[in-house]
Amino acid sequence: MNAALRPLAVLAAAILLTGAAGWAVDLLLRRADARHPETPLWHSLRRCRPALQIVLLAALLRGALQQTAWRPLQEHEAVVGRVLSLALIGAGAWLVVGVASAVVESAYARYATGTRDPARVRRVRTQVTLIMRVVTAVVVVVAAAAMLLTFPSFRALGTSVLASAGIIGIVAGVAAQSTLGNLFAGFQIAFGDMVRIGDTVVVAGEWGVVEDITLTFLAVRTWDERRITMPVSYFTTRPFENWSRGGVQMTGTVFLHCDHAAPVDLIRDKAHEILTRCREWDGRGWDVAVTETTPSTMLVRVIVTAKDADDLWTVRCAVREQLIAWLSEKHPEALPRVLLAPSPGAPGFGEAEPGG
Repeated sequence: MNAALRPLAVLAAAILLTGAAGWAVDLLLRRADARHPETPLWHSLRRCRPALQIVLLAALLRGALQQTAWRPLQEHEAVVGRVLSLALIGAGAWLVVGVASAVVESAYARYATGTRDPARVRRVRTQVTLIMRVVTAVVVVVAAAAMLLTFPSFRALGTSVLASAGIIGIVAGVAAQSTLGNLFAGFQIAFGDMVRIGDTVVVAGEWGVVEDITLTFLAVRTWDERRITMPVSYFTTRPFENWSRGGVQMTGTVFLHCDHAAPVDLIRDKAHEILTRCREWDGRGWDVAVTETTPSTMLVRVIVTAKDADDLWTVRCAVREQLIAWLSEKHPEALPRVLLAPSPGAPGFGEAEPGG
């Protein structure tokens, strides 16, 4: 065979073998997915086909490089071999991350399907997310180190740097104290079940839902669609409210400032009527009581319940709005008033001022 045609033949053969191997693996995964549709693992593994084909192609070309008797290629054999090695390492890291992601996602999907407790599902989801990010970071670091070791200059540099690794480690530990603290706080949150993705929390005076947790930062989506990004160490060093702990059912209060002459019994009946018409009220309990009084007003507290934080917010707003509207229409005297003159019948009412 002509020396110039041999590299083309080797490349064509490697591509054909890679395509055939990818097709065969994909066929096996499709058959496994058809036989076991309840397991999403086989369908998820099909996404790893491009990475697998690149690994096979790079390995085949790397192994056949010395067998290709083509002079221009032999002159640049070191460069071509290094490029193929880099491609092999990068595709291998991609394949490992893809397989690990498919296995973890499949395990989480099966657990979420068979578990009825939303709190446990959120906890496992948080742990799975952080585990995958740790695995991805480790694989990327190892792959990057392996790529650097393919260059002879970096090997020599690594030998000299290794001698001073102790001092560099101490300096890096002091400099990255805050980052390492957040990193360990992330593991503490993931496996200590302090806060989970999907939990309703109140942090720094803001109410929101935990949207994402990383190894160093945590994102909270507020009710007005803002995103608050906070270091995870905040949740291990400061108190915060987690409304999703201990069950999602919640109890809330509505406070009304009323005049002392307000009909409390009628307010109690109206509050119960409003709750019976509110779909978000779960019916577990309610109450109306006067909890505080001032020289000009009294504080009426309405207790309501709901199945979760979102419904509780809706119930509280509905009770507050409808009670105020009802008082304004039917009992305006029950609303707070500012007295600028003595009431009729009071001592001295209507008497003229001295010298008038």
